[in-house]
Amino acid sequence: MFKPVRSVLGLTAAAVLLVACGGGDDPAGSATKSSGGPVTIEWWHIQNNDPMKSVWADAVKQYEAANPNVKINVTVLENEAFKAKLTTTMQGGKVPDIFQSWGGGTLKEQADAGLVQDVSEPTKSWLTELNPAATGLYALDGKQYGVPFNLGMVGVWYRKSLFEKAGIDAPPATWDEFLADIQTLKDAGVTPLAVGEKDKWPGMFWWANLSLRIAGKDALAQAGEDGSFDSPGFVKAGDELKRLIDLQPFQKGFLAAPWDGAGGEAAQIGTGKAAMSLMGQWGPSTYAANAKDADTVLGDLGWFPFPTVDGGAGAASEQFGGGDGFAIGKDAPPEAVDFVKFLVTSDVANKAGASGGILPVKKGTESSVTDPNMKSVLDARAQADFVQLYLDQAYAPAVGQAVNDAVQELFAGKASPQDVAGKIADAAKAG
Repeated sequence: MFKPVRSVLGLTAAAVLLVACGGGDDPAGSATKSSGGPVTIEWWHIQNNDPMKSVWADAVKQYEAANPNVKINVTVLENEAFKAKLTTTMQGGKVPDIFQSWGGGTLKEQADAGLVQDVSEPTKSWLTELNPAATGLYALDGKQYGVPFNLGMVGVWYRKSLFEKAGIDAPPATWDEFLADIQTLKDAGVTPLAVGEKDKWPGMFWWANLSLRIAGKDALAQAGEDGSFDSPGFVKAGDELKRLIDLQPFQKGFLAAPWDGAGGEAAQIGTGKAAMSLMGQWGPSTYAANAKDADTVLGDLGWFPFPTVDGGAGAASEQFGGGDGFAIGKDAPPEAVDFVKFLVTSDVANKAGASGGILPVKKGTESSVTDPNMKSVLDARAQADFVQLYLDQAYAPAVGQAVNDAVQELFAGKASPQDVAGKIADAAKAG
């Protein structure tokens, strides 16, 4: 029987709000170290665009200056390239000392294989200074296997100028209103939506959000226990997604388009060729990186939460999203944990928040977020009482892959909503 990690965040508003707490940050290099001799740390991260690429680079310089015996080798990879390289490396028995992690079922599989460290002990004196919903993503069976630095929501980013061109004066609140706006944009000669379906996970965001809105959080939890992804709520989610697909709202060549890079989803928004993109809090910086004039793009962006669906089991306060963090490789030196601790100090977290690149999880740093777009997501995070983790991370890797693959077939017109639900259920039950 399939028994994945139930990586959903049951939140209360109080738990999500980042409030000041007692205790201060230790300066870089204050934690317990190894022998004090030369240490090299291999760090892989996916912040391949500014501002976070530069924020992390500056953090490395600052940490190395305070710790002359430590050398940090940084490998920066695009999301899909990172996943592929990490899988190949781990199959060979090697693991980076510090690497990007989203928690959930994938982290559990790595922990079960002995590839990552239990960092409960070295983090216990400061982990409580971080948002508990975020740290919970990396907790398995009472042990801590990673440290978060970012937590946000997936919602709809849109170009205000294109909404204005189509005569849309306010974002839609319901799914029916959203579909009506899709047609309005088309009638105005505007491509309504961009999606990078080559990478699969951008399309998964649509099916997952509709599943949360229609089937509801309890059905997602139940499916995680017994594989019942073929129940009516999930089929209905596919039906509604097909309604959207049948409107032909996406850019030409969307099935071959990646999320990031030339011709991808982010570039469509960055260049103003499409009006909307369903994406997480990292969206704006990537749109801007794919545009000639970043400031123009950022000034023209708006955000709204995924629309509610009439008659669905999901409430408006229930959101889909997750965070970013780092896991520590099995052979990493103590300095690796110390460096991750430094990355989530108030000093670094405030710089990251002020950059507009992330929504930091260090308690008391929420005031650093001044970008209007990011504040919109931060406000939604504060009001959410439940957040469903990305489905390709929440469940075991084989099930997450089945979700991505099956949904892509729906986008391509090669599978029906019933087929999609059945294929995901089959993969879950087979596990």
